[in-house]
Amino acid sequence: MPSPTAGVLHLGPLPIRGYALCILLGIVVAVWLTDRRMRTRGGEPGQVLDVAAYAVVAGILGGRLYHVITTPDPYWGENGRPLDALKIWEGGLGIWGAVALGALGAWIGCRRVGVRFLDFADAAAPGVAIAQGIGRWGNWFNNELYGGPTDLPWGLTIHEWDNGAGRAVRDASGDPVVLGTFHPTFLYEFFWVMLLAAVLLLVDRRFSLARGQLFGLYVAGYPIGRIIIEKMRTDEAELILGQRLNVWTSILVFLIGVAVFVHTGRRARSEGRDEPVDADRSGDVDRNGRESDADTSTM
Repeated sequence: MPSPTAGVLHLGPLPIRGYALCILLGIVVAVWLTDRRMRTRGGEPGQVLDVAAYAVVAGILGGRLYHVITTPDPYWGENGRPLDALKIWEGGLGIWGAVALGALGAWIGCRRVGVRFLDFADAAAPGVAIAQGIGRWGNWFNNELYGGPTDLPWGLTIHEWDNGAGRAVRDASGDPVVLGTFHPTFLYEFFWVMLLAAVLLLVDRRFSLARGQLFGLYVAGYPIGRIIIEKMRTDEAELILGQRLNVWTSILVFLIGVAVFVHTGRRARSEGRDEPVDADRSGDVDRNGRESDADTSTM
């Protein structure tokens, strides 16, 4: 499986980077799918875009912060360049920070727009998983985040990479320098999150879940595959007790997802709502999906 020898296309003075295009395409798909799903929960056209304005900005900031904090050497270590922490176009977004701050941004957006956060989170979960998968192709453009050497038919050819230039390093004869053939862990994660998105859509269609439970399934489901893929990766990472930091983070996030699923289910049962509340027949949500004043404090 080949990798690009250039991850950036120059249109005059304007650089168009494959990594950025993948992130943007993932965001567009996630917003579109979330909007369609949110309307079935009583939302108005345009509400998802309003909330996404908060969630996307916060998610990108959170993803970059997590990456810089957990991979500090290129920025703060010996011969590190602190200003490179701002060069998000060269790659480096941590999904954990993106989801955490993205969820906070979505919560703020929901408060301002007047939608239930848990309804939005359930509507967004499959789209967020798909966006992660699309975004992973940005790693392919940057020749990064691969596993160990392999001779399997789908092995990924990796070049020595110049992040600043966004292209492969070339030898004296002008040919790109090939480091070898490796496991395409970005591709494995792509397939995993697409499967996760399909399962979430199927579960949402087949079962009556309480508000927030589908989001809990997403939060718990993603780390299961991520732990396996993380163990295959060979890029530098902070180690804790011999394990990569992202393995421990995955375990913690899995437990959080399970807790969200259990808690939202118990709360629904305690309130006598074993099924999701439809916006058209809810006593505290109007036909536009907005909360009444009496329920705002419960968000």
